[in-house]
Amino acid sequence: MPALNVEFSERELEDLRQIAKERGTSMKALVREAAAADIARHRALKEGAEAFRRFFAAHAAEFAAAFPDDEPPAKGVGRAA
Repeated sequence: MPALNVEFSERELEDLRQIAKERGTSMKALVREAAAADIARHRALKEGAEAFRRFFAAHAAEFAAAFPDDEPPAKGVGRAA
């Protein structure tokens, strides 16, 4: 499995040691779990944003009708010739 060397300040390293000790796990496992959780959160945010974009696109006309003041001006409208 590929590995990654990560540098921490002395304070961060001591905090990691303490947290790992409190949780009864290794520092390696603690850092790995934190990274995995961040990856999962990132993926969920991307998936949520994509679901929102699909929903908005599918209901664009309804949003335009409900919020006409928020619609961008039509092309050519409001521009000096």
